[in-house]
Amino acid sequence: MRTRLVPWLVLGLLLHLVAGAIAQQQPASPYQLAVVTDRPEALYTVGEAAKFLVTLKKDGQAVPEAEISYQLDKDGMPPMDQGALKLEGGSGTIEGKLGEPGFLLCRVSYKTEEGDVIRAVAGAGFDPLKIGPSMPVPDDFDAFWAGQKARLAAVPMEPKLTPVNSPQEGIEVFDVEIACVPPRSVRGYYARPAGAAPKSLPAILTVHGAGVRSSSLGGPAGLAKTYQAIAMDINAHGIPNGQTKEFYDALSAGELKGYPHFGREDRETSYFLGMFLRVQRALDFLTSQPEWDGQVLVVQGSSQGGGQSIAAAGLDPRVTLISAGVPAICDHTGKAVGRTNGWPRLADVAGKPDPKIMEVSRYFDCVNFATRAKAEAIFSVGFIDGTCAPTSVYAAYNAWPGKKQIINEPLMGHSVSRKLGEVTAARIRAQIDARK
Repeated sequence: MRTRLVPWLVLGLLLHLVAGAIAQQQPASPYQLAVVTDRPEALYTVGEAAKFLVTLKKDGQAVPEAEISYQLDKDGMPPMDQGALKLEGGSGTIEGKLGEPGFLLCRVSYKTEEGDVIRAVAGAGFDPLKIGPSMPVPDDFDAFWAGQKARLAAVPMEPKLTPVNSPQEGIEVFDVEIACVPPRSVRGYYARPAGAAPKSLPAILTVHGAGVRSSSLGGPAGLAKTYQAIAMDINAHGIPNGQTKEFYDALSAGELKGYPHFGREDRETSYFLGMFLRVQRALDFLTSQPEWDGQVLVVQGSSQGGGQSIAAAGLDPRVTLISAGVPAICDHTGKAVGRTNGWPRLADVAGKPDPKIMEVSRYFDCVNFATRAKAEAIFSVGFIDGTCAPTSVYAAYNAWPGKKQIINEPLMGHSVSRKLGEVTAARIRAQIDARK
């Protein structure tokens, strides 16, 4: 049974991750341009020189006397250094430093004889555990969210459970709609072992990365089977599940196009207000089920789902474990201190931070939710992630006050870390085994 833990977790994370990694793949070419740091872990201290090793091959053979272009930048900010480098025997070295905690990216490119341009990128972390928040938590952060949770509590849940065919023997699955603060309900798939005794099962909630799609049916069914848990997967928008691709494509191109920036000028209208309240309502539903053991409550997701996982723990002290893969919605105010902010660049207007929107964004910054969390946390971070900048991820991780672990992936962009799935599986099992 336990051999199935990692596949179900990784599948769930993979299905709900922004497909940003696709953009970092290169088309097939006889040329192979690569750049890596001189240390496998790609970690350095502030002021120390990181060496980026560049190689260029064609059909597996070194390209002699080639010239490549390079750029060094602080995690996606304007270039700190750029120029040309002549490779000797198909290789060369570029050095770079940072005078503050953060990440340095080395971007290299080569124009082939055929006129094509190929690119590669490497990242180096400089004392990342010392990266702090770009702004403090707003003084009325807790009061604001207490008021929002009170609004939510005043709305009866009125869950509607519609049985659907289960892909797992012995597991019941339901399409669920739960009332929430208007205008949208919570919509998801809920799975539970048939005939479970009251107060006997842990609970697992999976939340989605960016985009517009149905909840996953197989994910919670697999988790319910693997862990003997009640499990739920909710879509990010409170939209119907199990519809056609055309249905979700139409929403993505129409009503929900650009949704992350909807209402961002006011904390009462921000799209993330409703999204986070739907996460809270899903937790309320799971913890109201008679089968819940009252002890283990897990939230997992990647990218936007990673941010929702952090927010869940900040909003609800009942959460005992989160798994946040390359989390988004972090460090919206990063540009206030000269660093890259995380997806969805919430405060940026025409590439520059808007002061009013930046102030509003602080109430939806997962760096701030992290400071309120009571749960154990597992994060993953890609050093060359161009969607959720590693600086923003570390800002949230470093703000986490309790037991935590971060999985560094120096060669990874915006993608799923298999090790994250393995560690998450082990920690879920450990919490289940530790129940009294």
